[in-house]
Amino acid sequence: MLTLISGGEIIDPANDRAGTGDLWISDGRIVASPPGGKADRTFDASGCIVMAGAIDIHSHIGGGNVNTARLLLPEHHAAHLPRPATTPLSNAVWSTFETGCLYARMGFTTVVEPAMSPGAALHTHLELADIPIIDKATLVILGNDDFLLSMIRDGASSAMIDDYVAWTVAATRALGVKVINAGAAAAFKENVRTFSFDDVVPSYGVSSRGIVKTLQAAVGRLGIPHPLHVHCNNLGVPGAATTAAETVAAAEGLPLHLAHLQFYGYGTEGSRGFSSAGAQLAELVNAAPEVTIDVGQVMFGQTVTISSDAMRQFAARSTAHPRKSVIYDGDGNGGGIVPHRYRPDFYGSLQWAIGLELFLLINDPWRVFFTTDHPNGAPFTVYPQLFELLMSREARSEAMSTLPRAALALSTLASIDREYTFEEIAIMTRAAPARLLGLEDRGHLGPGAIADIAVYRRDPDIAKMLGAAALVFKDGDLVVVNGEVKHYRWGKALRLDPPKDAAIVRRLDDYYRERYGLSIDWFTFPDTAIERHEPFGEVRCRS
Repeated sequence: MLTLISGGEIIDPANDRAGTGDLWISDGRIVASPPGGKADRTFDASGCIVMAGAIDIHSHIGGGNVNTARLLLPEHHAAHLPRPATTPLSNAVWSTFETGCLYARMGFTTVVEPAMSPGAALHTHLELADIPIIDKATLVILGNDDFLLSMIRDGASSAMIDDYVAWTVAATRALGVKVINAGAAAAFKENVRTFSFDDVVPSYGVSSRGIVKTLQAAVGRLGIPHPLHVHCNNLGVPGAATTAAETVAAAEGLPLHLAHLQFYGYGTEGSRGFSSAGAQLAELVNAAPEVTIDVGQVMFGQTVTISSDAMRQFAARSTAHPRKSVIYDGDGNGGGIVPHRYRPDFYGSLQWAIGLELFLLINDPWRVFFTTDHPNGAPFTVYPQLFELLMSREARSEAMSTLPRAALALSTLASIDREYTFEEIAIMTRAAPARLLGLEDRGHLGPGAIADIAVYRRDPDIAKMLGAAALVFKDGDLVVVNGEVKHYRWGKALRLDPPKDAAIVRRLDDYYRERYGLSIDWFTFPDTAIERHEPFGEVRCRS
């Protein structure tokens, strides 16, 4: 079938295309305009903006922690059911199925779950397989596991480290590697409660910096497209900007991605010892072209925080709302689930302002990524409102007029005039994440790309416009019309299969049998365990 989307305003920064034009689809791919071609079906996109399907690089949508969050708050689930449009904690009660529908309505077609424990890989992929319409991917967590820390301590060769990382990525069907508060979860098990970048993990004698540098180098040598995805030390702590600055400096010219930087943008100025360091961090990022970041914007309201940073979540219990939490230790990271309400008070207002400062003061939209660290800063369903704040200074001024002046006085937000353009939005949410993840077949509208396309009817109300796409195509299938899902289909989980040595498999099998009494088969699974037709999509490592 030949499909034509005609007369739309096409915004495709990856191909330097901007202006009114047509887009042709055949067999799930975007194709060049066929000479004399006659479309089997035509969609009139006049008055609409046409972009590639959006990509979210950091959103916690699957895995054990997400389900625990759902189970933690049954009272909110009960309250949500009779009035889903008005219950603020809707992010805690969505099913996996609803997650795919809500993303698709906004024009998102690919989402990355950024924190998969290797031991929970099958569970995570089973959940992701239940999310319809969109493609998914995962980042596997390393950096607090005994096997890796022991290898670093014992001076293992780079080749051995690479074999372990490659096996873990391949066995878990991941698209990249994440390190969370490197070494801190291991130190937490020995009653350490604060852990900085140059602190040393007891019993291993390796520093957080050493773990990050080891993994950064392995990811680069293996040709994993996405740079090491780093959740820094000291998340949420006043003064954490110093830790983030140390981590940026540690990139040393090699690619490194820092996750949810907003949660590290906290200075210690002012009478309350809490201020914005957003401008300083933005300046550091601007000066480090090898560094990319996602923001983790805070928006006001109830949410539930989900993290494998067991040390941070343990400390956050005192601010839990409602007053309950789940903290657990496990092999590798463990984790914590802590409900939290972001209020428009002094502290919440500063967090909100710091995120916007990072968005607006980091100059290059190819290196700053659009996230709320769902659900930690806010549910992803607030994206339309966040787009409006970035694209309209007037909207920011109106929002700031309701917030405490004492908080905003410790931020530079009021002095920033920048307004994002649609082209910059297309870079930040389409072209740049595709490039960062190594997904050559999406994020753009050139011939050969998969036909993941979002069409938005122009409207002065930006939140309304970007919150309900007029048309969304996934792999050429029309799935959304006027913000409503009209067709359900199953997406794929995108994975890498880096080359690995057979010796590491034998060594890991011995390790797991000796340490846990388990075969290595406990950590692996066949593709047929995911009961979907072709559940995985292959992504190439770079040579």
